[in-house]
Amino acid sequence: MKSTPTDAELFRAMHHGPEPLILPNAWDPVSARVMADAGYRAIATSSGAVARVLGYDDGQLTPPAEMFAAVARIVRAVGVPVTADMEAGYGLAPKEFAERLLETGAVGCNLEDSVAGSLVDPAEQADYLNAVRAAAGADLVINARVDNFLSSGDVTDAIARGRAYRRAGADCIYPIMAPVDVLHHLATEIGGPLNAHATPTGPTAADLLTAGATRISYGTSLHTHTTNTLRALLPTLT
Repeated sequence: MKSTPTDAELFRAMHHGPEPLILPNAWDPVSARVMADAGYRAIATSSGAVARVLGYDDGQLTPPAEMFAAVARIVRAVGVPVTADMEAGYGLAPKEFAERLLETGAVGCNLEDSVAGSLVDPAEQADYLNAVRAAAGADLVINARVDNFLSSGDVTDAIARGRAYRRAGADCIYPIMAPVDVLHHLATEIGGPLNAHATPTGPTAADLLTAGATRISYGTSLHTHTTNTLRALLPTLT
């Protein structure tokens, strides 16, 4: 008898299907339900948006227990796979990180290679990713963020980091804020699925997919857009 694919297997397959994977980023159960009701096949969380909802700033300032609890609430609220943006792992050892994230019900994670604005040594980051992969097995789809374009913008270094993270077991590479005109080169040189960052005001998902991305996410931009809409609305209520 053929076994039923796990949610992680289904989510991993979405990275290789005929349709692009577009992930809106939720910050609480309400936003997650709205996204699921709109027909999205999977949902990501935004660590920055979740942090702000919890009363913290972005940048690994949220206590891990609060972030894991927030992810668990989002997972419980929807019936589609959820992948969690977990910044740089909050200083947790790989095994503890993987076990605690799996307990939330999330099937994937986003892990970035910078802390406090400084890039982590790529070999050190690759070791961390490899250890998370070993602890989680196939139950987590790992999206390895390359933060090079937030600082130097060195394409050669970004490619080297992406390749190292793929060898370490990452399922997808995320060169956040990479210019649209280098995405195809990055996708070709790194290999495998490539995540790109869209916003409601552009670049659009269509722009990024045409340029070579296979997975699109929105980071904090949807929460920011929603907050700005509320800010504009409030003066009209009096």
